[in-house]
Order: sequence, then structure tokens, then C-alpha cells
Amino acid sequence: MSIRGIYSTITDVRRRVFTEVARMAYEGGDYSRIEDLPFKIVPAERDDCRGSIFLERAIVGERLRLAMGLSPRPMDQHAALSSGVEESAIPEKYYEPPLINILKFACNACPEKRYIVTNQCQNCLAHPCREVCPKGAVSLDHHGRSVIDQDKCIRCGKCASVCPYQAIILQERPCAKACGMGAIHSDAHGRAEIDYDKCVSCGMCLVNCPFGAISDKSQIFQLIQALNAGEKVIAIVAPAFVGQLGPNMTPDKLKAAMKMLGFRHVAEVAVGADLCTLDEAEDFLEKVPEKQTFMATSCCPSWSVMAKKLFPEQAHCISMTLTPMVLTARLCKRQHPGEKVAFIGPCSAKKLEASRRTIRSDVDFVLTFEEIMGMFEAKGIDFSTITKTHNLREATAAGRGFAVSGGVAAAVKEAISHIDPGREVKTACAQGLEECRKMLLLARAGKYDGYLLEGMACPGGCIAGAGTLLPIEKAAAIVKNYTAQAPEKSATDSKYEIQLPLLLEDDD
Repeated sequence: MSIRGIYSTITDVRRRVFTEVARMAYEGGDYSRIEDLPFKIVPAERDDCRGSIFLERAIVGERLRLAMGLSPRPMDQHAALSSGVEESAIPEKYYEPPLINILKFACNACPEKRYIVTNQCQNCLAHPCREVCPKGAVSLDHHGRSVIDQDKCIRCGKCASVCPYQAIILQERPCAKACGMGAIHSDAHGRAEIDYDKCVSCGMCLVNCPFGAISDKSQIFQLIQALNAGEKVIAIVAPAFVGQLGPNMTPDKLKAAMKMLGFRHVAEVAVGADLCTLDEAEDFLEKVPEKQTFMATSCCPSWSVMAKKLFPEQAHCISMTLTPMVLTARLCKRQHPGEKVAFIGPCSAKKLEASRRTIRSDVDFVLTFEEIMGMFEAKGIDFSTITKTHNLREATAAGRGFAVSGGVAAAVKEAISHIDPGREVKTACAQGLEECRKMLLLARAGKYDGYLLEGMACPGGCIAGAGTLLPIEKAAAIVKNYTAQAPEKSATDSKYEIQLPLLLEDDD
């Protein structure tokens, strides 16, 4: 169960951090005043702190650094909070790896996977938990209640399955449970640690840590530097944006609102999703099953990186189609030469994708919805006062549908039905990297020969990315309604179809 969509203390602190970093960037001047921001964000003793206001402020300080694209300070040596800030105040700065960071002194050192007996144990006569344990790990205390010897326990779960009172529960470290790559383990002090060789930057650990001990780096500071310097920046906004900035930010207000932040143009990434759909449809028709047994979609970077890491022998089955973000960025840069592009979306992994050498020339900045909301709050923009509206009509329903799980496969299948009406296309979809892994295992075993496979790292699809602000079910309903409003339904109806060969000609 994710804590997504619940406005908590952690949500509030993250929002304050992004707002203050954005405000500081817009104002310019001496950035050493970052030293004062933890006192502004955590102004006095609060009931919702970790027991120490000094610790809370120290953690906020590290969050501020990450929000400016800087690395956390080392725990074993003194360094000013403002260390490296001036060097970071340039538009051209990309993320210093790693992207996802654990703030060690915010980590609760949660225990790893274990079964424990709760106080709901009724001291029953049968004690089935003890009888079924294959290792004799369950015994009785002096009150006759069951206890589990963690040194003997092999985490098989048999005791929990037979308890008639559900008194035995599985307790897992939330970040590790959310990680579909098994990339999180404990360090020598029991605190969480990320194996970056396994990590694919999906951000699900960030979303699920109830102590707010995990955070990703941001380019909010660098983007505002570019805007302040007079750079012409185009905002390309992911299909999942609807509803994410609150009920007063309706889609027809998007362009006016983004221009109030300093952006020159605004475009829907759903346009790139339409182009991605068309390219993947042609790719599927050309290659499956003659050249490869199945084809997997390419738009989710965490999914595609996971697939290539864990299933290298199937790597050729992952579509080589450029993602909607990159296709939209290329389209914008062809139409507006010399301008920069900022992708605004739901995803941490898009930050990593954009930092790749082959993508840097296409996408200059990546911000999440949560981060862009900090920019609006820093500017004091009230969406309810925006009267200038502009309907977004460039994308089709198929492109907009990329935001939810199953939307990519549905769009490609529908496009194929127009291109080759006699062709039957079977699809399978998985959401969450654990389920994606299972799907690829079945594909490797030949269970999905001839299929189009869609993988989404976030359960629910892009609307559940690490930088989103809404409960998943609510976001899905809003996207579905917005999708239905598109005048054109199929990607084959896209007026940008003719642009596709031009956008792909540089991808050699």
C-alpha cells in the first residue's frame, strides 16, 4: 500500500523546500542565504518533527541541496550548507550521480523483511504456527504466547498463513518492498542503502518512505537561472498533468500559467506520444514475429532499463522507438531553433533519461509536477484568477492515454488496426517493476510469442510517478475524462505524422 495522495508532513516539507529554492532562484543575489532557509521552513518547535528540531532542520538543509542539484554533505566532515551553491547556479548543470539519494540521518533503520507476532495472539491451545514451522523458530513465552526466533526464521510465511487470528504479520522495510529491482539493503548501521548498479531511478522508494529519508535531485534552480538569463525555454508537459496542479488549474489555463513562470511556449508531450505510437506500430508490424518473438514498449525508461539489465538476451525485443518526451522535444527544437526545452512530468527516471549523452541536446531540463508547483507558489500565482484560456488540441486521445497503465499498448494496437486492418495484435501489460519482471520471465519462456508487451515501472502508470500529487484512482479518472475530450481519437489522425521521418533521421 502506497502513501501516495495523502497530504502529510513529508509532503508539506517537500513543497516548502521546492518553493523556497524557486523563490531564491527567481530573486537571485547572494545564494549563501540558503543557510537561513531551514529556519524558515521549520520555524519553531513542532509536534510533527522527529523529536529534535535541530535534526529536522539538518534534514531540510540536505533536501535544499538536493533541490538545487547538489549532493548531500558528507556525514563525517564539516561543510557549509551553501558549499558548492554558486557553482550550481548555472543553466547548463546536469545531475551529479546518484540521482536518488538516501539521507542517512533521516532513515529510521527499519528492519528488513521479517515475520512478527503481534499482541493479537490469543494463546490458543492448538498453536498451529508452532506446528507448521519447518525450522522450529516459533516457541511460547512464559504467558503461552507465540514468539519467533528471527535467527531461525526463514521467512516462509507458513506461521502467518495458519494463524486463525491473523496475529502474525509480515513486516518489511517500505522502501525495499517498493523497489522492484531488489536494489535496497541495509548498511552496517541498519540504515537503507541503494545498490546503484541495480537501481533504475523509478523513485518508488522515495514515494513509499514514511520518514521522508529518500529524495531525488532537481533542476528547478538551474531552470530558473535560464529563465532569469533571458533564455527562450519551451515547456513540454506530460499527458499525466491534468489535475496534478489542483482543481483550479484546468487544461485550458496551462499555457497562460506556464508563461507566467517565464516559459515562451507550451506543448503537449501527448503529441510525441502519438508519434511514438505510430513508430512502434510500424516497428511491430515489421519485426513480429519474423525478426523477434515479441516487442516491448519503450516509453517508460525505468522499465526499459530494467528489462535490458535483467534480460539482456531479450534486449533486442525492446522497441528502439524514441520516448514521447524526446520526440516532442525534437519537434519543438525543429520548430523553434536555438530554444531550450524543459520537460514537465511525473517521473524521476525521466531526469536520468534526459541526462544521457544522446538525449542532452534534445531535453535541457526535467522537472516533476511537484517541483513546478514550487515555482508557481514562489511566484504567488493563483490559478483561479487566470482568465486567458487556450484549448489544447494538438494531441489525440491515444496520445493522452499514455498517462495510465495499458494506454500505450491500447494506442499501438489501435493504430495497427488502421494500418493493417487484418492484423490481430495480442497485448499484455504489467505495472510495477516486480510485475514487469514476471511478465518478461513468461516472455522468455515463450508464453508471449507474437505479443506487444507494455511495462510501466509505477503501479498505475505515469499518473503514479514519484513527482505526482494526486491519489492514483482520482488521477486515472481525470485523465480518462480529459482523453475523451480530444477531437481526434487515433494516433493515425495526428497532424504531426508527417514530421516523424524528420525527427528520426538524426537517430543513427
